Amino acid sequence: MKKTKAALWEFLQGLGKTFMLPVALLAFCGIMLGIGSSLSSEAVTDNLTFLQGQGFHIVFTWMANTGLVAFNFLPVLFAMAIPLGLAREDKGVAAFSGFVGFAAMNLAVNFFLTARGVDLEDEKEIAHYGIADVLGVQSIDTGLLGAVAVGIIVAVLHRRFRAQRMPDALAFFGGLRFVPIVSALVLSIAGLLIPIVWPVFNSWITAVGRGIGHTGVFGPFFFGMGEVLLRPVGLHHILVAMFRFTDVGGSGAVCGDQVSGALNMFYAQLNCSSAPNADVTSATHFLSQGKMAAYLGGLPGAALAMYHCAKRAMRPEIKALLISGVVACVVGGITEPLEFLFLFIAPWLYLIHAVLVGLGFLTAAVLGVFIGNTDGNVIDWLVFGVLQGTTTKWYLVPVIAGVWFAVYYFLFRWAIKRFDLKTPGREDDDPADEADDTEEAAADEDASAEDGKAPELVAGQYDPAAILAAIGGADNITSLDNCITRLRMTVEDADRLDEARLKKLGAVGVIKLDQQTVQVIIGPQVQSVKDAIAKLLPVG
Repeated sequence: MKKTKAALWEFLQGLGKTFMLPVALLAFCGIMLGIGSSLSSEAVTDNLTFLQGQGFHIVFTWMANTGLVAFNFLPVLFAMAIPLGLAREDKGVAAFSGFVGFAAMNLAVNFFLTARGVDLEDEKEIAHYGIADVLGVQSIDTGLLGAVAVGIIVAVLHRRFRAQRMPDALAFFGGLRFVPIVSALVLSIAGLLIPIVWPVFNSWITAVGRGIGHTGVFGPFFFGMGEVLLRPVGLHHILVAMFRFTDVGGSGAVCGDQVSGALNMFYAQLNCSSAPNADVTSATHFLSQGKMAAYLGGLPGAALAMYHCAKRAMRPEIKALLISGVVACVVGGITEPLEFLFLFIAPWLYLIHAVLVGLGFLTAAVLGVFIGNTDGNVIDWLVFGVLQGTTTKWYLVPVIAGVWFAVYYFLFRWAIKRFDLKTPGREDDDPADEADDTEEAAADEDASAEDGKAPELVAGQYDPAAILAAIGGADNITSLDNCITRLRMTVEDADRLDEARLKKLGAVGVIKLDQQTVQVIIGPQVQSVKDAIAKLLPVG
């Protein structure tokens, strides 16, 4: 039972991690689309007449069109990214097979609909089946859910058949070549089932979306709070993706096209010259404007409170830590480096933080702020708020953020003082710790002397060899991966991790989901740290 639970946790974490590749592209494309569409729109060029030049128009139109690549091909990107992320070897074959399986599924759907004599142009049939153009094929638009299903199936097939042996007469089709072949066969069969089950499933999704819609502004409140509460275990990506890309986040007509998912609707509206309708504005309540209260104001206020509550002698040492966390939050929309400074010390304070984030979503919805995209950082505010004009009500964001800054600052300062929370810079001095530090430093110097060179640091801060030793050594790591801010590992024994040592080496925190599943929160440099550690692991 424990192994099954650990395997499920590992799978869900891995699945959430695979979303990051297309989401990162989506964030970049969203910025391209936001800048291009805003600076080429009549509303902006009428006020900034120098932008009416043909050169500017061509450049900004090109930017807008480039930004559409992630929006127009989002499902197939997920269908490729999921097996790519879940595969441990031969990732290129896994991604290729994801595309093959996605195409085979949609061609099979088209075959079924055509064989049944379904009129692909009839509005009632289109509404019943959800018919849409998918990669140039008239199929059923299963959206992100269909893409995720394809990705998972292909990942399982890849793991099972990547070393498949065939009879001598068919040996050419064995091994890695068999993976896209079996993916096409299995997904083609699955495609024949979709027209039978999807109409029912689609109605369920629609009902969920309508149920959340009936909660009004409280829908965004529960969404924002839920995202924060799921973040410590790394499962928030799944919740977020559901609202961004499916009917759960809203659906409606945008410039004559039926669009589902809050982020899909927002991007479609960016490329539409008409004013946003009620469906679009209500959908964006689940997007970045809801985060801005906490990201641009609240968490920086919490960081300042932790700085002021630190011992004066320790303030110079923690300043860099807090500043880097604030920059990651405000500029990058990455909150873990600050959140994990108090999550493990005072989980109840993290719960209050989650409620305040939810209230930020609710406040933005009530005031009608209309700034979409994904990150909730200052770039989103500038590109999707300020540059889009006053209809976005971007001018309310600094006011809301200022209020949240004050609330977080006084709340955290009171809580830290009242309950003597050991936030950075308030740890008790322990002579034994100082002795341990001296011994560890000496050991590191001895190891470096044996190698004949100083340890190579990642980003001038992280020592991968020392981090690997604190994890328990190479023999303690079964699998190693990372998401945006944390190392995700399966280990032989979680008790072998030296949490205190990891924190001294720059880790923000350590999460032990069970005795084999562990996460080490590093921060924005986690990819470089993971790559450096991977080089120290034995091959094979």
